[in-house]
Parts: sequence; C-alpha cells; structure tokens
Amino acid sequence: MATNDTLKNQLSEQKNQEVNAQSLGFKSLMNTPTMKKKFQDILHEKSDSFMGSLMTLVGGDNYLAKAEPMTIIASALKAATMDLPVDKNLGYAYIVPFNRREKQGNQWVTHNEAQFILGYKGYIQLAQRSGQYKALNALEVYEGQLVEWNPLTEEFTFDYSAKTSDEVIGYVGFFELLNGFKKTVYWTKQEVEAHRVKNAKGKDKAKLTGAWADNYNQMAIKTVLRNMLSKWGILSVEMQTAVTSDEKVFRLDDNDDLIEETTLSAAEPIETEIKEAEKVVDKADDEEQTALFDDKQPPMKDEDYPF
Repeated sequence: MATNDTLKNQLSEQKNQEVNAQSLGFKSLMNTPTMKKKFQDILHEKSDSFMGSLMTLVGGDNYLAKAEPMTIIASALKAATMDLPVDKNLGYAYIVPFNRREKQGNQWVTHNEAQFILGYKGYIQLAQRSGQYKALNALEVYEGQLVEWNPLTEEFTFDYSAKTSDEVIGYVGFFELLNGFKKTVYWTKQEVEAHRVKNAKGKDKAKLTGAWADNYNQMAIKTVLRNMLSKWGILSVEMQTAVTSDEKVFRLDDNDDLIEETTLSAAEPIETEIKEAEKVVDKADDEEQTALFDDKQPPMKDEDYPF
C-alpha cells in the first residue's frame, strides 16, 4: 500500500513533469488535448479541417511561425467563434504576424505577435448571415465614373462605363435591407486617406505601411464597409463581435478564455511581411523602431493578404 510520503512524491514528480503552455511551440500546443477540445467545442465536426488549415497557414509563413504561439491560436479561436476560415486565399479572416516594440525601463523589448484581422469579405459574410440584407456591395470609383453625389440625400449617380483612367477617386458602399431601408455611403479618396492618417500610430503617419502599402484599395473598401455597417446596418451579435474584434491581438487567460491584449492602434506597429524569411534588422536599444525591415531591404509587394 502506498504511504502518504509515496503519494506526495508521485504528485510532486507529476507536477514537475507538467510543461507550461507558454513554453510549448505552436505544433505542440495544437496537439494538446486542451487545445483540440477548445476548437471542437466551437466548430464541432469542422474542427479538424479548421485546425489543419491553421497548421498549413503557419507552416507556410516563416514570419507567422515565429510569432508567439498563444497569440496565433487565440486569433484562430476568434475566427472560429465567427465561423470564418483563416485561409488567406479566401479573404475572410487573417492571422497576421507583426513585431511590437515597447520600452521597459531603459530598454526596448520586441514582442513577436499575431493579430486577428477581418477581411472585407468577412464583413459581407457576417452581414449576409443575419438574413436581413437584400443587397450589399462596396467598390472603388474611378475617375470619370462619378456623375453626381449628394451627401445629404445620398443620391449617388454612377456610370460604370464612363471610366477615363485607372485613378481611384473614391469608394462607395451600399446596402438594402429586406424591410426596404437603403443606405449609400461615399468616401472620397482624400477622406479615406485622412482616416488612415488619423489612425496611424507610426512615427511617419503619412507613410503607407503594412496592409495599406500592399492593398490600399481593399483596405479602403473594408474601411467604408465597416463604417457603414457598424453605423447604419443590422448589428447582429456576430457583427458586433466582428467590429470590436477586428485588428486586435488576443490571448488566453488562466481559464483558457479569450481576452483582448492590445491593438495596433494602441502600440507602435511594425510593418508585416508575407514573404520568405529574412533576418529582422534589430535597431539599437535606444532607438524607436518603426519598420520590420531595414530601409535598404524594403518590403516586397505581395497580395497574399488582401484585407
């Protein structure tokens, strides 16, 4: 019969063998029963395919693979709660790696994290699921296509065939509800740019960085859609979650519940890259870093993340 001392020793050895989740790598975390159960509880029979897609996503992106595993999984769980795939080729939701630097005492500390970003297709998908929309669309307006716009009456006259150049002059969003309510929102490119600059947190606010540098038009369309739907649309529970969760970093607390940690607008964002791995140039400790790459090696244009 085991003595009390023997049982205590066994429990002590078992405790010492337990591994802190934070110290596990991404693949190891994904294979733990706890994580598998979390995805199964949310996605049920679709959990295996979702987790497989996530593994493929991380395995094919060297930068994302270097992000803190818990931020990757937490972002994936947020997408799962909205039943949106994270396959970047589909354009519904993205898990994007980035470096965030913050000053702790006299030193700059770099946090390699993953951020949840909702694509404009994700907003459309969630709106459609509400069953309240008869029509919904948003697109670029090119030079020559805008005939007339009255912001008071929202009368928008548009001639698709009158395009005279490839210069985008604005972005228009429109929806009609089943009850007959209609809404048209038009933003000039100058208004979109003013919004982007106002919310930019980099040292050079006018500089295009991240998704805005690689996919300006699609980010602008998303901006108009999000503004229009959150202000005038039907705010279903899913849509409310989308608006409040977009472009945030998530973690799991001690109870494995999703918690919001920070946003790129609340910290100094560092440009994100979606190309094969290069060494990240580490700035001096006393210098504020505002870009992921050295100026001599500018980011490669890539359409893998059309937000």
